[in-house]
Amino acid sequence: MVNWNLIKTHWYDMIRVVLSIKAGKVMPSTLLRKLGSYSKKNRLYQAFLELGKVVRTMFLLDYVSNVALRHEITAITNIVEMYNAFLDWVFFGKLGAITENDPIEQEKRLKYLDLVASAVILQNTVDMSLAIQTLMSQEELIPMRHLAAMSPYITRHIKRYGDYVVNLHNIPQPLEAAINLPPEIFET
Repeated sequence: MVNWNLIKTHWYDMIRVVLSIKAGKVMPSTLLRKLGSYSKKNRLYQAFLELGKVVRTMFLLDYVSNVALRHEITAITNIVEMYNAFLDWVFFGKLGAITENDPIEQEKRLKYLDLVASAVILQNTVDMSLAIQTLMSQEELIPMRHLAAMSPYITRHIKRYGDYVVNLHNIPQPLEAAINLPPEIFET
């Protein structure tokens, strides 16, 4: 149950807090730390909790009654889960566990993972774009639903444990040529 009286009592203080954050006069982290200390005694913190209950309830009611919103959230969640599964696949060494206790080393490992994942995603996107361009040059119509189902998180063509020879003399074609896809060719 929402304590509406608490929200009403501290409404102007809550608005001042929001305006202070928007104006940049106080950092959100500082404010949260201050509000979070002695939270059982801090009435403003409790008022924000009550307001959070209202916002959460309104969102849940919208979620339950809005089919399009549910589909959108499910689709976005699926994309995020596909990306996380892709990262797990890419980060296979030591079963994906970061065994370093040094925060700098941990950050380096995560940045390296992001770099490798981004490189694979870019190469997958270029390869898919070139395949689509080849189909289009053969005057194949590609249904938009097929394109919408494509994902750059594919891994079955990658040899994780393979040998990779880097040829520094092999200059790739310009990226613009690889991903130039005119939308008017696609069938809807």
